[in-house]
Amino acid sequence: MSFIHSLADVSECTLGAGTKVWQFVVILKGAIVGENCNICAQCLIEGDVIIGDNVTVKSGVQVWDGTRIGNNVFIGPNVTFTNDPFPRSKEYPDSFTGITVCDSASIGANATVLPGVTIGASAMVGAGAVVTKDVPPKAVVVGNPAKIIRFLE
Repeated sequence: MSFIHSLADVSECTLGAGTKVWQFVVILKGAIVGENCNICAQCLIEGDVIIGDNVTVKSGVQVWDGTRIGNNVFIGPNVTFTNDPFPRSKEYPDSFTGITVCDSASIGANATVLPGVTIGASAMVGAGAVVTKDVPPKAVVVGNPAKIIRFLE
C-alpha cells in the first residue's frame, strides 16, 4: 500500500506498493512510479514519466515529460532535469527530449542535467555538476561542464 500525504496533489497515475509521496508533491496524470519509492516534499512529476522501484527523489526536484528513471536511483535535493533543448517563451516543441537515468545511478544535490542525456548504470554525478553529455556506466562526474574524474569498481 502506498502513502500519499494529505497535502500532495496526485492525479490518476500508477504508484507502486510501499511508495511514499510527501507534502506539496504534484504528480500528473499518467505518471508511473514504482514500488518502495520516496518522493520527498515539493517535487513535481509530469505525466510522461516512468520511475522504477526503490528510487529516492529528494525535495525540490521536477521530473519533466520524457524522463525515464531506472531502479535503485538516488536523486538529490534540487536536481534540475531539463527536456527542451531550445526553450523559448510560448514556443513549444512537438515532443520533448527526455533524460534517461539508468539503474543504481546517483545524482548529487543541485546538479543540472540537459535534455537527451543518459546517465549510465551505477554512475555518480557530483553535487552542482552540469551534465551536458552522456555519462558512462560507473563513471563519477563533477564540474561545469561535468567531466569524468574516475570510474567505480
